[in-house]
Amino acid sequence: MARISGVDLPKKKRIEYGLTYIYGIGLHASRLILDATGIDYNKRVFELNEEDVAAITNEIRASHMVEGDLRKKVAMDIKALMDLGSYRGLRHRRGLPCRGQKTKTNARTRKGKRKTVGAA
Repeated sequence: MARISGVDLPKKKRIEYGLTYIYGIGLHASRLILDATGIDYNKRVFELNEEDVAAITNEIRASHMVEGDLRKKVAMDIKALMDLGSYRGLRHRRGLPCRGQKTKTNARTRKGKRKTVGAA
C-alpha cells in the first residue's frame, strides 16, 4: 500500500485517480505530478515501486501544498476575512453562504436544521 503525504492510497485504483485522495490534489494536479515524474497514468497503485513513490512524494513536496498545511492556510484565510469584517467574513461568521446564493428557500447545508419561528 502506497502512503503519500500521510494518506493511504487505494490499491486497485489507477495512480492518476489514487492521488486525488490526497487533500489539495485534483485530477489536473495529479496528471501534472505524473508527467513531471514520468510515471504512466494507467499504472495501478499496488504496481508502484519504492522509487516511484519517492519520486511522487518529492514532486508533491516541491510544488504542491497539501493536507495539513493547506487546511491550515484555508482556515487562516477565512479567519483573516472574519477579522477584517468584510462581507464574506461576516457571512462566514454567521454560518451563511458567502458566494451570493439565495437563502430564502435553499442553503440548508450552511444554515442547519430548520428552526420554526412563530408557529401557532
